[in-house]
Amino acid sequence: MAVIWVVDDEMEIRDLIKRYLEKEDFTVRTFSSAEEINNALVNSKPDMFILDIMLPEMDGLSLCRTIRENYDLPIIFVSARGEEFDRVLGLELGGDDYLAKPFSPRELIMRVKTVFRRLQPTDHSSDQLVLKNMTVDPEKRSVIINSNVVNLTNKEFDLLHLLADSPNRPFSRGILLEKIWGFDYEGEERAVDDTVKRIRKKIREKGAQPELSTVWGYGYKLDV
Repeated sequence: MAVIWVVDDEMEIRDLIKRYLEKEDFTVRTFSSAEEINNALVNSKPDMFILDIMLPEMDGLSLCRTIRENYDLPIIFVSARGEEFDRVLGLELGGDDYLAKPFSPRELIMRVKTVFRRLQPTDHSSDQLVLKNMTVDPEKRSVIINSNVVNLTNKEFDLLHLLADSPNRPFSRGILLEKIWGFDYEGEERAVDDTVKRIRKKIREKGAQPELSTVWGYGYKLDV
């Protein structure tokens, strides 16, 4: 079963999350600081991180940056800081979901399962998509342009794959939020815009011929 690492400086929260995850047959390790996580990563890695934002010394957002420099593993933020800025910043940094405290443990379990489910290729979407000089491989979760691998976060890959699967079709920001993030992040369409900007920069650097275009006042599409 999947291994999940939970980092939170509150022992009660760590134990609560661990207890509910283990009831669902997940293997769980708990940590109280970013330093403990960084030390553990020397020898092993999990299948998912659940990070609190308000940690001693290095906060969860900084820890997310550090993780993203070396690993493309799903990250869910759980934090008492539920302001829009923190939620959007967490998503911009590569977080896969964000849950504000106090939260229902059952909702956390649902979101954990949803993130894992989104990362699994479905039977109808396992074929490679070849769009001019760009190849999107859902099974390997890879994007190759001119024989060069494009390093994308989970959210960046999912969004690009969705657009590539329906080339030239415009998607609204609301639909992209629903399909990629899986929940209603009302008022946080900036997360879509920032994710698109990062994808556009990365694929342009590799010389992509498909163009990730803005449909003004609506959303985005992949022009082929």
